[in-house]
Amino acid sequence: MMERENSNRTRKITLRLTVEEYMKIEQKWKASTCRKLSDYLRKHLFDKSITTICRNQSLDDFIEETIVLRKELNAIGINLNQTVKKLHTLQRIPEFKTWIIRYEIEKQIFKSKIDLIEKHTSKITDKWLQS
Repeated sequence: MMERENSNRTRKITLRLTVEEYMKIEQKWKASTCRKLSDYLRKHLFDKSITTICRNQSLDDFIEETIVLRKELNAIGINLNQTVKKLHTLQRIPEFKTWIIRYEIEKQIFKSKIDLIEKHTSKITDKWLQS
């Protein structure tokens, strides 16, 4: 369907713009859901509806910070796992064995909190990207 529609487009229009004019059009195009500038211009010329994207900067900042936090928590989890693998070699000493058991419990709690943060972040991100 798309190829057939494009194959009918045999006429070309050349238009010269100032830098400011082009920047203004480009800014409006980038704020729309159109993937190509030509699609945006075609819709504009033929009075078709153009869906624009409205961003909430504070929500964008929150999402960025949450993503950084999630990465940091994952790195901490990886470091903890590496530490415990080393400690497992010392299991013969009773104090270490008790500590390892306690660590495993704490690790599960920590992991569940990371999972909750990931689910929450994904939900917010998905919702935000849909709007």
